[in-house]
Amino acid sequence: MITETALLEKLPRGLFIGGEWVDGSAGTFAVHDPATGDVLVEIADASPEDGIRALDAAVAAQDAWAATAPRTRSDILRRAFDLLTERADEFALLMTLEMGKPLAEARGEVTYGGEFLRWFSEEAVRIAGRYGSNPEGTGRMVISQRPVGPCFFITPWNFPLAMATRKIAPALAAGCTVVVKPPELTPLTTLAFVQLLVEAGLPAGVVNVVTTTTSSAVSGPIIADPRLRKLSFTGSTPVGKKLIAQAAEGVLRVSMELGGNAPFVVFDDADLDKAVDGAMAAKFRNIGQACTAANRFIVHEAVAGEFADRVSERVRAMKIGRGTEEGVQIGPLIDQKAVDGTAALVKDAVDRGAVVRAGGSAIEGPGTFFEPTVITEVAAGSDILREEIFGPVLAIATFASEDEAVRLANDTEYGLVSYVFTEDLQRGVRMIDRLETGMMGLNIGVVSNAAAPFGGVKQSGVGREGGLEGIHEYLSTKYTLIPAS
Repeated sequence: MITETALLEKLPRGLFIGGEWVDGSAGTFAVHDPATGDVLVEIADASPEDGIRALDAAVAAQDAWAATAPRTRSDILRRAFDLLTERADEFALLMTLEMGKPLAEARGEVTYGGEFLRWFSEEAVRIAGRYGSNPEGTGRMVISQRPVGPCFFITPWNFPLAMATRKIAPALAAGCTVVVKPPELTPLTTLAFVQLLVEAGLPAGVVNVVTTTTSSAVSGPIIADPRLRKLSFTGSTPVGKKLIAQAAEGVLRVSMELGGNAPFVVFDDADLDKAVDGAMAAKFRNIGQACTAANRFIVHEAVAGEFADRVSERVRAMKIGRGTEEGVQIGPLIDQKAVDGTAALVKDAVDRGAVVRAGGSAIEGPGTFFEPTVITEVAAGSDILREEIFGPVLAIATFASEDEAVRLANDTEYGLVSYVFTEDLQRGVRMIDRLETGMMGLNIGVVSNAAAPFGGVKQSGVGREGGLEGIHEYLSTKYTLIPAS
């Protein structure tokens, strides 16, 4: 396996514009290892002018890329998948270094992120339309699908590879060119991935990358430019709302994957072995830093005590440390702000009467670590039941009836994903109908899959990523009428 030093030495550090690695007009900035606080590398810092140059390149490449044969686009994505698979260990290590997740989880993300390349390589050649007579018999209708046009992607820090491939792959498959602004905290994986796309045969200008410490200043002019036709963002709901407002001026197509407040409902007839395993996966995957992470554990009062005992025992046994260390299950949170926010949520819950069953505290540095935590008897109105935790804290509240469980689960402005554990099939079907979320896991703690449409309802977002639906976010429908002969 490649060493950390060798991996960082071969990493590109510039902006990628028009097929070339170039310096940033705003100088450079440091990327840190959250497990140690050490600087990993310095990379280019883009100015607003650099952002527009990247859009210029995407616009210039759009017509030729849209005219490229679907099979050619498919082959490029498939080659990228193969290259990523070959270099899985390198990408996993890079994600662990810049984001902190355990190496085993990073390898899982490489597999997950790669599947978007493979899936959309297959969808690229299946973009279809339809043809038929109009009802009056006076003409023939041709309905075709065309690329939306140049796209701008703003990706999050928590899944550095998968969030890039989940947006870039369908756009390329559909025939759209792209400008990507990776997160300031974890930009390195995107740079390595774009370098891989070039090796896979991607033409110059089709994907462009601008790394920056001034996100709003760089993004604003790109979004306001009338040549841009699509904006996709993954991140917090407050930021998403601002971006939607900016996009409205140009009537841009938007995809927004925003905040979550996922309920994890355990009924009294649940298989607790399944429920505990599901809880550990749904809560502690990615150190709890996922929009799909279970946020509110709503457990039937008849089984809440046993459930709490069992998850607490599992949590107390978790190994904490730098993600590159053998057997580590909980790495650092992304920065000190995340640690402080998690601590504040736990304190508020405890002040309102909650009981800490495991963990509960920040860990003194170096690094930005917080103990994996279980708290029970969480009172209604606690901040931890209303706000997205984004940390390794499992908070348990109880319910007495199915209607109460549904009310508690739906009592949020968010609606991304829910998790339900019950051995009653009819109850499970009722939950599919009654829970206000775009996705649901029934007796399972992880739902994400490249072949499935990912997205939420209410203030959790607009649009879907992945699945058959994912490519249609990058296509516009055109109708043509041909007179009957």
